[in-house]
Amino acid sequence: MKTRIYSVLVENRSGVLCKVAGLFSRRCFNIDSLAVGETDDPATSRMTIVSSGDERTIEQIEKQLNKKLDVIKVNTYAERQCITREMMLVKIRYNKNNRREIMELCEIMKVAIVDMSRHFMMLQICDTPDRVKLLLEMLRTVSIVEVARTGTLALAKCSENDEG
Repeated sequence: MKTRIYSVLVENRSGVLCKVAGLFSRRCFNIDSLAVGETDDPATSRMTIVSSGDERTIEQIEKQLNKKLDVIKVNTYAERQCITREMMLVKIRYNKNNRREIMELCEIMKVAIVDMSRHFMMLQICDTPDRVKLLLEMLRTVSIVEVARTGTLALAKCSENDEG
């Protein structure tokens, strides 16, 4: 099984997300992560889709995405070919016994404490998907109340051959 990241530039109009997600569900392709947002041009959005499968499945996903009318451009990346980031907010319950340990973990992993009350903290991390997973694993010893993650965002690594 190989993981691929599809950076899909689409027309920014209603129904496009549904059409692309439908393509995956109809063919039983799994979506590991999906993030969508408007680009610098309000007429276009970028969908970043992480999926995995054998070589044939990966090729089929790219071919099927390119057939969609609302799709402007599809780039397919292996993880090493691009820079990836994910954001996560996690609300945890803390106490006087683990407060210092949590704060030290935040300092080591460059995690921001974005909200705090007497018994709860909300942490924010923006890092690689692996580091986000690592933080979640490290926080398993405390009481995690709620988690929200963006999904992976990705762009090709910079190159002197870039357009524009």
